[in-house]
Amino acid sequence: MRRLIRHARAHGPGQRYLIQHSAGSGKTMTISWLAHQLASLHDEQNRRIFDSIIVITDRRVLDRQLQTQMRQFEQTRGMVENIDKTSRQLKEALESGKHIIVTTLQKFPVIAKQVEELAGQQFAVIVDEAHSSQSGASTQQMNRAITPKSLDDAEAEEAGEPENMEDVLIREAELRQQPPHVSTFAFTATPKPKTLQLFGTLNEKGEKHPFSLYAMRQAIEEGFILDVLQNYTTYKAFWNLRKKIEDDPRYDKRKATYLIKDFVDSHEQSIRQKVAIMVEHFAENVAHQIDGQAKAMIVTRSRLHAVYYRLAVDAYLREKGYPFEALVAFSGTVKDPKTGLEYTESRMNSTPDRYIPETATADAFNQAAYRLLIVASKYQTGFDQPLLHTMYVDKKLGGVNAVQTLSRLNRIYPPHKTETMVLDFVNEAEDIQKAFADYYETTILSEETDPNVLYELQHEIEEFHFYSEAEVDAFVTTFFTGRNVQLATLYNLLKPVEQRFEQAHPDEQYAFRGKLRDFVRLYAFLSQIATFAETDWEKLFHFGRLLLQLLPPPPEGRLPIEVQQAVDLTNIKVRQSFSGSLSLPRGQGKLGPVGRGLDTVGPAVENPEPLSKIIAELNDIFGIKTNGDALAAIEHLQEKLADDPGLAASVRVNTEETARLTFDHIAQDLFEDLIDNYFKFYKQV
Repeated sequence: MRRLIRHARAHGPGQRYLIQHSAGSGKTMTISWLAHQLASLHDEQNRRIFDSIIVITDRRVLDRQLQTQMRQFEQTRGMVENIDKTSRQLKEALESGKHIIVTTLQKFPVIAKQVEELAGQQFAVIVDEAHSSQSGASTQQMNRAITPKSLDDAEAEEAGEPENMEDVLIREAELRQQPPHVSTFAFTATPKPKTLQLFGTLNEKGEKHPFSLYAMRQAIEEGFILDVLQNYTTYKAFWNLRKKIEDDPRYDKRKATYLIKDFVDSHEQSIRQKVAIMVEHFAENVAHQIDGQAKAMIVTRSRLHAVYYRLAVDAYLREKGYPFEALVAFSGTVKDPKTGLEYTESRMNSTPDRYIPETATADAFNQAAYRLLIVASKYQTGFDQPLLHTMYVDKKLGGVNAVQTLSRLNRIYPPHKTETMVLDFVNEAEDIQKAFADYYETTILSEETDPNVLYELQHEIEEFHFYSEAEVDAFVTTFFTGRNVQLATLYNLLKPVEQRFEQAHPDEQYAFRGKLRDFVRLYAFLSQIATFAETDWEKLFHFGRLLLQLLPPPPEGRLPIEVQQAVDLTNIKVRQSFSGSLSLPRGQGKLGPVGRGLDTVGPAVENPEPLSKIIAELNDIFGIKTNGDALAAIEHLQEKLADDPGLAASVRVNTEETARLTFDHIAQDLFEDLIDNYFKFYKQV
């Protein structure tokens, strides 16, 4: 941090700094210290380098921890101004030159506009990458009522990572080059390639790296955070399907396989089995941890999944009589397609005796009674709960999202919390290991994005001959010089291009759309780093940006959704597939440069096959490897063992080793009774 201060004093405003600071290891204190140091920073002529320091957090309600920490560093009363009301309050604070201004992400556009207009003053903007999903998903999703047809629809609609502070920061940076009177200090635990490109420092090898680093490995070794990968367990589902219709329709194998696997993962039986494993694991292995205060989080794949999980968890807790209570966190209103009932977070969490508004869910989870928190995007990042000991994952995680989500567990709680646990029902252990490896030590951008890619893309786009140079010039002239130009006028200029596009072969359409999209994205990004003399690129950027909105979307082919109504789940077993510590390699994590997309090679070729064959292949891969006779025998044994009072008493009063002797004796007697009715199974064993 002292190196940051020295550099800011020597170079003044107009700089961009990237600070990679591991999540959960004192970032708030570091930000507070930096803000106060910058506020009192003077040059050699004893002039203040920055008139105001603006600290941005993305929580809608200003972070209490950040406010408290800021006040602790405050030596002169009134030095820190918290902007928690209106944009006018922010404008007045900026114009009056308040020393330190703490505000929220929602006022980011106002800040960007104001600091540009106040060119006579100099600013330092500190961006706290505390993720927006703590207060919900992105703004446009916040109050949206979701009415999916099924769990699969809900998951598809909410697929992808929620927008966070880093995404907003990148977008704002791409809108304008760094103003000469503003320095930006960007804090992140998991920098993305674009963040490194925009804010990273260039080394002698041509790699971009953080200016300041407090790595995950260092924070773990120094005892500031826990290693969330030290106790990692994965589960796999094994199941059998049958075709429940007489016909044997043909479906594209890839799409049908995806839908059938999704059908199984979201099936009532599947959720019920996973909930049983989660709650029993919590009761047996977690509840007594952290001096009996340990809590757990269940991460689901959509808001509708979160609703179903909450209902299933409540039912299981009642059935078993466990003294735990659960809360759920999701945004907006969710309608159950099966029952037509509508659910909100507040309604599900409140009781006749107590109302819990959506804004109070995190505070309620602090209370001793609530031990389980079921989430869908919300609280997966930016959530700080030191009593959170275990995470149950039923959602595909990858890259940055995996690190951010699992890092909710890394908070220490001395002296009681010394380890964490993860039970993962979806992801492979090696995929999680790979995601963390990029951020374990230094994260660097292996090479800068090559601007020559723009030349290549421009040439390849022109080779399609869908437009002429004269058409681009006519569009740009109208776009820039037309006063109050209507969108319809611009679209009319693009109509001939659209018509030529529609007459082309689907493979050509696919490739053109992909290359044009790559050009527009890449130019928008690179133009913030360098000033290009190529006016043709600027023209093609504006022309292409609007043309992409006009072109019809690619035909994805019919998703055979009815395939899910044509199959039935005959049985399912969720079994442990891995348990242990995921070790991480030493050395730098390297991210690739921002470049072309991978979707310009044409649509996937369809491969239709009979449903019966698709089911047979899936049963062969995922099926429970026993016949009906064996399943019946196993269920018979389970029932008899569960009903045996002697075994129940032995388990209740003895150690596991002693109870095992009783179990073996009773099981052997029951097993021998199977000879008459289940001889084939007896022979197999």
